[in-house]
Amino acid sequence: MDRRDFLKMSSVAAFSAVCAWTGVSKVFSQSSDGKGQSVRGDMEHRNLGGLDVSAIGLGCLPMVGYYGGRYEKKDMIALIRRAYDQGVTFFDTAEVYGPYTSEEWVGEALAPFRDKVKIGTKFGFGVEEKQPTALNSRPDHICRAVEGSLRRLRTDHIDLLYQHRVDPKVPMEEVADTVKKLMQEGKVLHWGLSEASARSIRRAHAVCPLSAVQSEYAIWWREPETKIFPTLEELGIGFVPYCPLGRAFLTGVIHEESRFEKPDRRATLPQFTPEALKHNMPLVSLVCKWAERKNITPAQFALVWMLSRKSWIAPIPGTTNPNHLDDFLGAAHVRLTAYEMEEFDREYSQIDLMGHRADPFTESQIDK
Repeated sequence: MDRRDFLKMSSVAAFSAVCAWTGVSKVFSQSSDGKGQSVRGDMEHRNLGGLDVSAIGLGCLPMVGYYGGRYEKKDMIALIRRAYDQGVTFFDTAEVYGPYTSEEWVGEALAPFRDKVKIGTKFGFGVEEKQPTALNSRPDHICRAVEGSLRRLRTDHIDLLYQHRVDPKVPMEEVADTVKKLMQEGKVLHWGLSEASARSIRRAHAVCPLSAVQSEYAIWWREPETKIFPTLEELGIGFVPYCPLGRAFLTGVIHEESRFEKPDRRATLPQFTPEALKHNMPLVSLVCKWAERKNITPAQFALVWMLSRKSWIAPIPGTTNPNHLDDFLGAAHVRLTAYEMEEFDREYSQIDLMGHRADPFTESQIDK
C-alpha cells in the first residue's frame, strides 16, 4: 500500500468515527469499498438555495485543454462517469468551454443517469456571434444559448443556469426576468451568477431568486469572504467555488522551478510567474503540514478547508486525471473543527502572498 492509499483509508476511518459519534452519518451511505475508494452515494449532499448537490462537484473545463494537452472524448466521458460512480451528482460546464465541446461530452456522459444528477451550465459570452471573449447577455441571446445548451446536454432542462459574467450593457433586472421566463417554461430549474458583486446579486435576486453564485475561491484567494459571503448568507444563496485547488498550486505538485507555456492558462496569470511561485511557496508548506496533521493529501486539505467553513459551499474542482479525481474526492470524509480553522487562519495570516488571480483582460470582465 503506498502513502496516498494509506492516507485515504486513514481519513475514511477517522471520519467514520466522527460520524458515529455525532450522527452525521445520516447524510452518507456506506463508507468505502475497502480499497480506499469512494462508492456510489458515499458523499455528503448540500443545499444551494433549494438545489440539492453533492458536496464536491466536478468542473469540466480542463477537459477541453484549458491547461494544455489534448484529451480523448472517450477518456473524458469515462472520467465523468467515474465521478458519478463515486457519489458526485454535480457537474459544471458552459457553452464557451471548447466552445461547445465540454457540454457535448457532459451530455453524453450523463445521459444514462440524467435524472440522478444536477448539471450547471452558463451563458453570457458571444459564442454564436463568433466572439467568445465578448460579453453578451441580451435576452434574445440568452434564449438562443439555452436552446443550444439543452441540445448539447441531451436534456429538456438545465438544473442550474448561470450568467457567466455580468454584462454592464444589459440591466441585471432584464437578465433576471429573461431567466425567470425560461424557468416558467420548465427549461431552467435554478439560476445563478458567476463573478458577480453583492450589488448585482441583490438586484438579480429581487427579480428571480438565485440559488447559487460561482466565483474563484481557494486558500490563496479569499476575496469572496468579504466581497459577497455576507450577502449570500443573508439571502440564503449557495456558493460554488471554482479553482478550489489553486489551479493545482495547493496540491503540492507545483514548485518554484515550475514553468508554464501557452496554451496552459497559467502562463498568463500573475500568480504563476517565477517570482510569485517562489514567493508563495510558504503557503504550500503550510498546506502540506496541515494535510499531514489530518492524515490526508494536500489536495484533500484544500477542499476540506473550504467545506468546513460554510455548509452552503460546494466546490467544483476540475481534472482530466482519474487518479487526481480519486484523490480529491477523499475530501468528502474529513472536516476541520472550528478551533482548527482558527488555528490555521492564524498561521495563514503570517504568510505574505504575491500575484493577482487574473490577467488584466479577465479582471476587466469581473463585476466590481
